[in-house]
Amino acid sequence: MSDCGCDKARRDLEEYLRHEVCKTQHADIREHLANCPDCQNEALVARTLTEVVARACKEAAPEELRDQVLSRLREIQQTH
Repeated sequence: MSDCGCDKARRDLEEYLRHEVCKTQHADIREHLANCPDCQNEALVARTLTEVVARACKEAAPEELRDQVLSRLREIQQTH
């Protein structure tokens, strides 16, 4: 294994976090992240953002809000 460097680690970070890189690349990026505080911070931000978006996608809008949006859409459709 070898340290892949910041450029490669950052370029492939999203794929790395989704386990979409080959085993060799995964090991190289993991090694780089273990030794580079700047890239560790990038990875933390990316991981946190991914988790927040995933949680938000699981939440349902309150029924009242859903009804208001649908009602407004119907109003707009009737005037066009």
